[in-house]
Amino acid sequence: MTTLPPCGTKKLGLVIDLDTCVGCHACVVSCKGWNTENYGAPLSDADPYGANPLGTFLNRVHSYEVQPESAPTQLIHFPKSCLHCDDAPCVTVCPTGASYKRVEDGIVLVNEDACIGCGLCAWACPYGAREMDAAAGVMKKCTLCVDRIYNENLPEIDRVPACVRTCPSGARHFGDLGDPTSAVSQLVADRGGFDLMPELGTKPVNKYLPPRLKDTLAKAPPKAMPTVNVDAGGFLGWLDRALDSLPGKGE
Repeated sequence: MTTLPPCGTKKLGLVIDLDTCVGCHACVVSCKGWNTENYGAPLSDADPYGANPLGTFLNRVHSYEVQPESAPTQLIHFPKSCLHCDDAPCVTVCPTGASYKRVEDGIVLVNEDACIGCGLCAWACPYGAREMDAAAGVMKKCTLCVDRIYNENLPEIDRVPACVRTCPSGARHFGDLGDPTSAVSQLVADRGGFDLMPELGTKPVNKYLPPRLKDTLAKAPPKAMPTVNVDAGGFLGWLDRALDSLPGKGE
């Protein structure tokens, strides 16, 4: 089994705003494109139009209808990927050490050369964030686009995870959640950010910002239909007289 390293001071992760996510799946498309894309579209890697499509998606968006106690029903779009937990059970259960957590930035990764595809990490992850790559025979997961965020050949604006760079509604934020003064930490503090299933004790680094309740509009009294003077001129007067002359009127 693999031992978790001591928690470092730097914890890179995502903050996802459930209030502004529109469920467009742009993050899913960009993640697929940067990491595991095969057909130039967010389709399964093998046999995408056949009877048994197979493939891996490192980021998914789930949608739920929620009924608050004192507000109208609303649709919540819930993106989910690896949460890069401080106490990551996927790491400690790995028999080969292929799953590991980096000390320098807290990112959880998979060494595919050491992975034997046993699937124990997928069983241990309570968030369903790991998927088997059937073609490669190894487990895959979100890497926070580690090959982008440290790539000095990219413009600085692009040195963020692909999902963050692509999100059209600004619902995804990236930064150091180990630094209480960072923009993402301040966002969590200001908006009441929360952990996903904190009762499990995994201490996820990624945080979610809660959706705001929808406004309840006061119901206006119904308006009475305006009466039409049959002797009136103009279109309304003509229409009223025409309807009154129809066969069967008044029977």
